[in-house]
Amino acid sequence: MKSTKFLAVLVILTLGLTSCKEEKKEVKTESTETIDNAVKYVIKPNATSVKWTAYKTTEKVPVGGEFSTLNFDAKEGATPQEALNNLEFAIPIENLFTKDESRDLKIKTSFFGSMLNTEFIKGKIKYIDNAYVASITMNGVTADLPLEVSITDERRVSLKGVMQLKDWNALGALEALNKVCFDLHKGADGVSKTWEEVAIEVNTYLRDK
Repeated sequence: MKSTKFLAVLVILTLGLTSCKEEKKEVKTESTETIDNAVKYVIKPNATSVKWTAYKTTEKVPVGGEFSTLNFDAKEGATPQEALNNLEFAIPIENLFTKDESRDLKIKTSFFGSMLNTEFIKGKIKYIDNAYVASITMNGVTADLPLEVSITDERRVSLKGVMQLKDWNALGALEALNKVCFDLHKGADGVSKTWEEVAIEVNTYLRDK
């Protein structure tokens, strides 16, 4: 009788230990899958472009350009928002490009050359309360630029905003640019005008690794 009881207890203990081991094994597998799926979106500078549009004449004729180089460290996240949030960047002024060398030189020397800290435009993208903002430092001033963001198929991202140059104390630099472009910025009414707003568009692609 004692032998039968002993065998019963032994069987119960064996089944219990086996069950615990199986549960632990399942938990470990689930944890590994979670880690593998944690990073889904990666943003890299070589997949990112920065374009801008300024305006001249009373008729507000657009003048387009871009910065051919955008510096930042590749950043990743489990969601597009996580990948973009707190991304810090630096844009070299020297790499401004408008397909017109004479215009490029005027913008670099008269506009940016009239500012403080003219080597880079620096900033950080922030995702707060379901909205995107770019905190931009230019001319020694840091101000927020609200962004409209479009994410297509969770991979292609477009961020758009309109800078008001007065927010960066850049109206003096704008005046300096208008002086060297005075005749070129005249419209049919004979008025030379360079607008205070600049549209910004950033496009990127979120890679999976």
